[in-house]
Amino acid sequence: MNLIYAALALLMALVFTLAGVTRAGSWLIERRNPSVGGFADIDGARIHYVHIPAPENADLPPVVFSVRSYRTTLFGSWFRMLCSRSRDGGRLSWGTFNLHGASANLRDQMLPLRPLLEGRAEMVFFDRPGLGRSGRGSGNDTPEAQANTIAALMNNLGIKKAIIVGHSFGGAITTAFALQHADRTLGLVFVSPATHPWPGGATAWYYNLTTIPVVGRLFSETLSYPAGMLRMAAATACVFSPNQVPDGYVTEASIPLVLRPSAFRSNARDVAGLYRYVLGAAPHYRDIEVPTVIISGDRDKVVYATIHSTGLARDIPGAELVWVRNLGHKPDWIAPDLVAGAMEKAAGRDVDLHALARTVEARIAGDAHAGECADLKAPEAELAPT
Repeated sequence: MNLIYAALALLMALVFTLAGVTRAGSWLIERRNPSVGGFADIDGARIHYVHIPAPENADLPPVVFSVRSYRTTLFGSWFRMLCSRSRDGGRLSWGTFNLHGASANLRDQMLPLRPLLEGRAEMVFFDRPGLGRSGRGSGNDTPEAQANTIAALMNNLGIKKAIIVGHSFGGAITTAFALQHADRTLGLVFVSPATHPWPGGATAWYYNLTTIPVVGRLFSETLSYPAGMLRMAAATACVFSPNQVPDGYVTEASIPLVLRPSAFRSNARDVAGLYRYVLGAAPHYRDIEVPTVIISGDRDKVVYATIHSTGLARDIPGAELVWVRNLGHKPDWIAPDLVAGAMEKAAGRDVDLHALARTVEARIAGDAHAGECADLKAPEAELAPT
């Protein structure tokens, strides 16, 4: 009996120690990664964002729309949309809205993309509900709800229409926004998106574990920080593989913010619910009628590019798919010039994205940082329903 009590006491001591380490680590993470923008209270959630207004002479998007890149049958509606820009108080009423993926925050896209478009376009980068410095609120557990949060933030900022740019998990929210707020969608850019049902619908075990009441909370409050810190370098290498992780990426992009217990739980709920959303949403992508560009690497080790990217190109009328050889899951960092070009293309400019892709390919042809990541290969038969 004494041995049982001793074991229980040891277990409790270990739990409290891990909880203390996690709390201390979370405090240090927040101290080292302060907010960099403003906040807006939206339906009970305190949303953190960075808003970069455009100057009066901003050149995106142009009024003239290039029909060569999209289906002629849709030209009329897209042209009217592009010409419907208006000015309120001397400022353009369109903008670009950038949605980061799972486990990330607004800095993940802002750092590589802002320098390329600042002064030319109105940009908004925001921490999705529960991640980065944003609060979760009650009811932001689905892509549809987060799309509504985006629309509300657009209202606060006076942006009538936007080009929505979504990376990875952000691609699912991009589709939700386009389906629910078509009148506010100027164009879409998908970067290594997750948008379609995939074989089995499985996700990493710790996401599902974290969503279990009590057990999940205990896991996030004790192990998310120490285990996450131990695995962060290897996991980041897999996300970028076969490309090199940029120097200082984890620190500069504030990636450890996701290891705080509340953020870890929010991220887990997002990922664990993704399959259910895409299963219902994918058959409706054919209803999207705005200029759409998809950028995908053929060496992506995070999502099934041949399911998600190929599926979008098939399902969204006139969508343009740009494949890049030897590119992993992070075009926003490895090929930011191509992503910026895709935003210009979605805005109506005549940009040769495939020529840009060949330039990127020449730049990364020698990358071979495989790490411990296995290649993802999905059978063609598992493509989403048409």
